[in-house]
Amino acid sequence: MTTETPPRPGFCRDCLAPQREGERRCRACGSPRLLFHSELFDLSIAHIDCDAFYASVEKRDNPDLADKPVIIGGGKRGVVSTACYIARIRGVRSAMPMFKALDACPDAIVIKPDMEKYSRVGREVRTMMQELTPLVQPLSIDEAFLDLSGTERLHHDPPARTLARLAARIEAEIGITVSVGLSYCKFLAKVASDLQKPRGFSVVGQAEAIDFLRDRPVTTIWGVGKAFAETLSRDGIRTIGQLQTMEEGDLMRRYGTMGQRLFHLSRGEDDRRVEIDGEAKSVSAETTFNEDIHRLDELTVHLRRLSEKVAFRLRRSSIAGHTVVLKLKTTDFKIRTRNRRLDSPTQLADRIFRTGLSMLEREADGTRFRLIGIGVNDLGDPARADPPDLVDRQAAQRAKAEAAMNALRDKFGRDSVETGYTFGRQRKPEPPTTE
Repeated sequence: MTTETPPRPGFCRDCLAPQREGERRCRACGSPRLLFHSELFDLSIAHIDCDAFYASVEKRDNPDLADKPVIIGGGKRGVVSTACYIARIRGVRSAMPMFKALDACPDAIVIKPDMEKYSRVGREVRTMMQELTPLVQPLSIDEAFLDLSGTERLHHDPPARTLARLAARIEAEIGITVSVGLSYCKFLAKVASDLQKPRGFSVVGQAEAIDFLRDRPVTTIWGVGKAFAETLSRDGIRTIGQLQTMEEGDLMRRYGTMGQRLFHLSRGEDDRRVEIDGEAKSVSAETTFNEDIHRLDELTVHLRRLSEKVAFRLRRSSIAGHTVVLKLKTTDFKIRTRNRRLDSPTQLADRIFRTGLSMLEREADGTRFRLIGIGVNDLGDPARADPPDLVDRQAAQRAKAEAAMNALRDKFGRDSVETGYTFGRQRKPEPPTTE
């Protein structure tokens, strides 16, 4: 006796009307964007990712760019922050050197990043997410995990339909598109959101997890980057299915704690919760020079400007940083990072700059650099930031001067006031930031 498989539940992603499995177009609105899955109304962990976010915002603001390849990034020696899907089809990828991107897509329109605008749009999207559930864990400016467990009574719909409604609302009200991944755990929700970009909505259920993962490359697993993938490849491991046949103890003996992660994630086992404190753990800014720089005075100008950008972002986000991190990239692409923990957290460009400068002075030994960055991590409560400095008596005066400059900048624009470090110096492009 054969047991007949029950039809999978489904609905139209455009009008949300319920659908019968086997339909190719919505019976109510005619849309082909139908969604069916056996666990569709049982899953509540989602990952939402904005599609080609920076480029989408620029195309929204300039409709003439709609059918053109667009790259967001720095100058000739910078990198691609992101590219629209037209440019991606031609081989452009995030973090690709700009000269390679333009070789692949010579007719692309290159736009300097406008991080203030992107942050503003990102906050609009996040606000809409938080209207659905308080359990929103941002991963970056344009993506976040959501846990919609227990929200069905509030929204009078299961999470899948609530998420489809959110995606439609973001597109209608903000003017950009998102892709949604829905699953029973964070790992597979994030994998799912990448499956059908752009405007995707993919579901991975618990019953299919092992089979779904089996043929996928090991790089699908969070934390397996290029270098570790090469290590696994040398050991003959290239697919997740190979990991599924291995014992946890064997993987841990070979790869330590990472082996334990490989064992569990390869089987779709992920008990991490969506944490509302999942905000970015650092705030930074960096710039790639058009020509290599080795002189301390020239590096100092860039360091000051970047410190001001970091301080601005800290104030805007109402956070403060406890550790200052200096980043330098040499002409042969080797990265140097130096960090120093402050005795109290800060939001001040002056403290960030002076701390960074003390580290930079040790590195400016004639080495030529192609990039400099400054940032802070160990983020926390701004109420504890920048107490009176009992040693540096002039620190209070500099803090007052900075507050006055910030007030003028808020009123007249970011470029309306400059310090002696940067006044009269030629401005460089906004630092490229990979999306």
